[in-house]
Amino acid sequence: MTRATHDAAARRRRGPEDTWVDGPRGRYWGTFGAAGLLLAHPDAGVLLQLRAIWSHQGGTWGLPGGARKSHETSEAAALREADEEAGVPPELVTVLGTSLFDLGYWSYTTVLARADELFTPIVGDAESDALRWVPFDDVTTLPLHPGFGAGWPDLRLRLHEFGLGALDL
Repeated sequence: MTRATHDAAARRRRGPEDTWVDGPRGRYWGTFGAAGLLLAHPDAGVLLQLRAIWSHQGGTWGLPGGARKSHETSEAAALREADEEAGVPPELVTVLGTSLFDLGYWSYTTVLARADELFTPIVGDAESDALRWVPFDDVTTLPLHPGFGAGWPDLRLRLHEFGLGALDL
């Protein structure tokens, strides 16, 4: 994978995958579905993105991610998007598993991964207002993207099962 050119003010050119999909359960972004990277580091927590205010659900914290291209796996899409939006070096990421939200006419795959080394994320384009490592216990103190917020309890449990992030049970 080639490293993306990072320009915090840039809006990427749209492709055929960059459209809304409408269905009986709502409107979602990405003709071929979408994917996001839930990247965890044992000491730093999870890497979250503050979505640009102009974007859908702007002003909320969620995962770097976006529309899948027709030929991409969910893992490849999540890694590409995280590199473009947050400067995530793909060579420092170990994919651990996935979690699928499937509506039949549209799907979102959360790719769970471990950061093999701590790095400083880079605001790579205009879709991010900020990026930061958030301790596992602090995630729910932020205004979360509704989809990520709904999935966080199960995703956190999955990360814990992979040895990332202690749980107070």
